[in-house]
Amino acid sequence: WLSGQRARRLSEEGPAELGPVTLEAESVGAYLPGERRGLTVTGPGGYCWRPRLGDQVLVIKTGEQGERPCVAGTVCPDTAGLGPGDVRICAGDAAVVLRTDGSIDLQGRVKLNGVPLEDKFESKPAGGLGGG
Repeated sequence: WLSGQRARRLSEEGPAELGPVTLEAESVGAYLPGERRGLTVTGPGGYCWRPRLGDQVLVIKTGEQGERPCVAGTVCPDTAGLGPGDVRICAGDAAVVLRTDGSIDLQGRVKLNGVPLEDKFESKPAGGLGGG
């Protein structure tokens, strides 16, 4: 009876829904019309992410009866400063913005192989490159 109730509820819901993240551990949870836990988080190839508590996420219901829901993305909180076709990848205070004009904007502390970028460059002596 219980499994029949769950199957009926899943079939009555839409194929995709927005809801807040309620569990941000290895096993992600979100609140749709009821709590869903153990959600698989998906993303474009090569891109790994983990939603934060409270993020509004898009949950797509896969499987024949919608029994395998997965998190497909988050609602974009802020598109200010982005032009058509621009892409912002952000986490906390760090961001990379890829612009359609070919430029790349970096925000935050930049490291190269774990070393702060400013430590990679030596100070140049006053007076230029030549010694004389």
